[in-house]
Amino acid sequence: MAAPLARGKSARRRQLLLAAAGAALTGGTALAQAPSAPTGDFPNRPIRLVVTFPPGGSADAVMRMLVPRLNEKLGQPVVIDNKPGAGGNVGLSLVAKTPADGYTLGLGAAGALTANVSLYPQMPFDPVKDFKPVGMVAATPFVIVGHPSIAARTQRELIALAKASPGTLSIGHGGNGTAMHLSAALFAQMADVKLVEVPYRGSGPAALDAIAGQIPLALVDLPASLQQIRAGKLVAFAVTSAQRVPMLPEVPTVAEAGLAGYDSTGWFGVVAPAGTPAPVVARLNAEINAALGDEQIRASMRNLGAEPAPTSPEAFEAYIQSETKKWAKVIQTARIRLD
Repeated sequence: MAAPLARGKSARRRQLLLAAAGAALTGGTALAQAPSAPTGDFPNRPIRLVVTFPPGGSADAVMRMLVPRLNEKLGQPVVIDNKPGAGGNVGLSLVAKTPADGYTLGLGAAGALTANVSLYPQMPFDPVKDFKPVGMVAATPFVIVGHPSIAARTQRELIALAKASPGTLSIGHGGNGTAMHLSAALFAQMADVKLVEVPYRGSGPAALDAIAGQIPLALVDLPASLQQIRAGKLVAFAVTSAQRVPMLPEVPTVAEAGLAGYDSTGWFGVVAPAGTPAPVVARLNAEINAALGDEQIRASMRNLGAEPAPTSPEAFEAYIQSETKKWAKVIQTARIRLD
């Protein structure tokens, strides 16, 4: 179903993601170090950062690493407010309705910012018209994991097990409309298996239920599962990115393990309400990029499984547009629809 599309577009998707991250690696650091446009007295009070997933997932963990640095450089506290639900729609709908002054920001992922517009018949906001991209924060490859009791240790064995008992294996993911949801659906279609998809309110809760044996499988991000994989509490079958990840060098990619052309990587970034003054956006972008350029922060992020991916607001906006087109085609081909 979606396999031909994934095979035909995987190289292009990798190029777009690398281009977004590369724009910051080559120009983002300079942007962070260059003096920004005048911003008046911004900020002169605390900044609310609405994280669209619960504590324990990649977005929350990474942003809590950045917050102390942002607090220091901005001179005001950045307060994280976790608002999960509806694949990110709940949190971002709150952000869209706030004044465009830079004091309420949203941390959104691929689902809410690109895919949901093709998944839901009605949206509480327009991802293009209602937000001003500030900058990407990180890219996070996903990993297919299972409880150690499952009778499979490789992706090929997992697929064989699923085919032997169609519709009996359940797989948890980070929520309807998220990139994890679409990645799980794409895996099932390309593997030609029927899995029972179980949505959770974030990657962390899905990983926890897999560890507890409440579900046999989960497709989650690395920050929510890496330590449990290393501790032997989860079996890692494959990572969803086009290349292996340094944190789990022994774990093959989905493509290597038999599904040629499979490639899906999560990401998340900061957005502000549309109409936020350009100098405010520039200041926020510069400080986020500076924090992402800190070697200690970068090492900590990578240890969790998140790759720092700072960008300019313009590069992030272009990437969101390209991802929106990509997922629209995948969703249309897969005939996925959410109420």
